[in-house]
Amino acid sequence: MAENENGTEKSEEATTEKLRKSKEKGQVARSKELATASVLIAAALSVFVLGDKLAYELSLMMKEAFIFERSELFHPEQMWLSLAEGFTGLGMPMFIILLMLFIISILGSALLGGMLFSTDALMPKFSRISPKAGLKRMLGVQAWVELLKSILKLIVVICVSWAILAATFDKILHLSASPLPGSAFEALDMLRWMFLLLCLSLLIIVAVDVPYQIYKHNNELKMTKQEVKEEFRNSEGKPEVKQRIRQLQYEMSQRTMMGDVPDADVIVTNPTHYSVALKYDQTGDRPPYVVAKGVDFMALKIREVANENDVQILRSPQLCRAVYHTTEIGDDIPEELFIAIAKVLAYIYQLEQFRKGKSGRPKELPPEIPIPDKFIYPN
Repeated sequence: MAENENGTEKSEEATTEKLRKSKEKGQVARSKELATASVLIAAALSVFVLGDKLAYELSLMMKEAFIFERSELFHPEQMWLSLAEGFTGLGMPMFIILLMLFIISILGSALLGGMLFSTDALMPKFSRISPKAGLKRMLGVQAWVELLKSILKLIVVICVSWAILAATFDKILHLSASPLPGSAFEALDMLRWMFLLLCLSLLIIVAVDVPYQIYKHNNELKMTKQEVKEEFRNSEGKPEVKQRIRQLQYEMSQRTMMGDVPDADVIVTNPTHYSVALKYDQTGDRPPYVVAKGVDFMALKIREVANENDVQILRSPQLCRAVYHTTEIGDDIPEELFIAIAKVLAYIYQLEQFRKGKSGRPKELPPEIPIPDKFIYPN
């Protein structure tokens, strides 16, 4: 576990706010091995693509450089002009290679941690020139890790070089007996392949370093329980955070509410703008209570779910608005509305008995069931 300067254990993962602040300061996971390997592999591949062109232009320049008139020796400006003409052919392939290496060096660094520019990383820090901090870095865990990586790189390069030499040993010996032009080009081709294989072998180091750098970065950003609490208190007061919390709470309550609609005994509607789902515990432990309510779109969704689950829907505009405006989800019905709700539940019970063939058809309830005047709300 990571610890802070006070020795307190950092056991909590970094919060979103902590990650955002660290990124603003330029503190992201980076792998020097990944960037180095990317550039070297790109260089090796560029040699394969443009190597023949470079070799041809170089040989052409050498030929022209050794052929000149005697009079040119007495005119230095002519010698400089001849030298410039010789480098003209090399200019374009060299420019392409250097441009590609420049781009790859940037992309290779951004592969882990992304493209990021932070002025905080450029600001001078006295801790970097502090002898105590320098000694701590030299003897710290990171120094030992870098030493182990250097040893691992040395081992990998030696092993790969040995394998390449062992595989090409007979061919190398054969070059001494071959004509010079052919053996020279064959030797260059072998060196080209050796360079590429050595560069590719660095991917072994990258495969070790990248996960370690991610682990190291995440471990450095870990927080103590107290830091998490303080950050939550600081961010909780922000208007955008409060709004997001209220939105999530509302969405969660809506999902829970819609899941309770199939268990309702009746849906009282406006009939279009309001819907209220009521439930009654027939054991008599509690009065009827609200399991869902909504207006407009939510009212429509409540009715749709009720129809899908054969929950009876009853039209009673005044009663529906009264229940909607005086209760929240989970609340009991106000005592003043008990008589009106009792009539509704009694009608629903009689209707169920009629559908089962156990009784006659009940008398239809009037659209406006009488309720106290103070519970009458305008549409």
